[in-house]
Amino acid sequence: MSAVLTPARTAPPTAARPVTQARVIRSEWAKLRGLRSTWYSALVTVVLIVGVGAGFAAGKPYHVSAAHPAVTAVSVSLFGILIAQLIIGVLGVLVFSGEYGTGMIRATLAVVPSRLPVLWAKLLVLAGLVLPVTLVAALAEFFVATAIQSARGGSAISLTDPGVLRTVIGASLYLTVTAVIGLALGALLRRTAVAVSAFAGMFLVAPLIVAQLPHSVARIAPYLPSSAGGALWGQPLATHPLGPWAGFAVLCGYAVVLTGLAAWRLRRRDA
Repeated sequence: MSAVLTPARTAPPTAARPVTQARVIRSEWAKLRGLRSTWYSALVTVVLIVGVGAGFAAGKPYHVSAAHPAVTAVSVSLFGILIAQLIIGVLGVLVFSGEYGTGMIRATLAVVPSRLPVLWAKLLVLAGLVLPVTLVAALAEFFVATAIQSARGGSAISLTDPGVLRTVIGASLYLTVTAVIGLALGALLRRTAVAVSAFAGMFLVAPLIVAQLPHSVARIAPYLPSSAGGALWGQPLATHPLGPWAGFAVLCGYAVVLTGLAAWRLRRRDA
């Protein structure tokens, strides 16, 4: 008896899901949280902010007065942010330049051919990570530093004192925008070493160089990224700083311009 051959059943083709901004965000979040460097950077940032603040608080007891308001003590204890900003900036650079280094960016842009949703997604997930982590670190530093100061006989400082809450939250906002600038540099320059060098030049080297220039040129110091943003959390690194929110607006302006340039290059140049 001859066997009866029946055609094999094939599974019906599945329709490809449309690429939406929400799906791109979920994909980028999976990438970011899957990297050990992300969590190492977050841990080092928290340790720097809290540890340096505790070290400053363990020094001479601080007594609040009209000449030395509470906000001054808080901004001094947050000095670790000047170091932490480099860690956060490098993390921002790696979020984009890391994919160019490994070649993974080609697969990413093949899935998202319109390209710009990738940039927006990376910005959102990075800011969504940096903002809460640094806010928790700044608050922890405040309570640790004030507890140490109180134990050493210093004046009691509260979050409700004038300018204190703005300084603490401003530290987190500053680091978040700093991370965005790092990401924009990574997307614009595409090479990690070049982008990190550009970031360090903007935030660390430029203020030192400008401070040594003639007064007519040194007047640009308050408008440098670290000086402008530092006005929000009390360390403007300039003789005549901008107001807190004016300085933060200037810092955000840097982020917007660099992100715009990164978006332009992402659309115009191949990976």
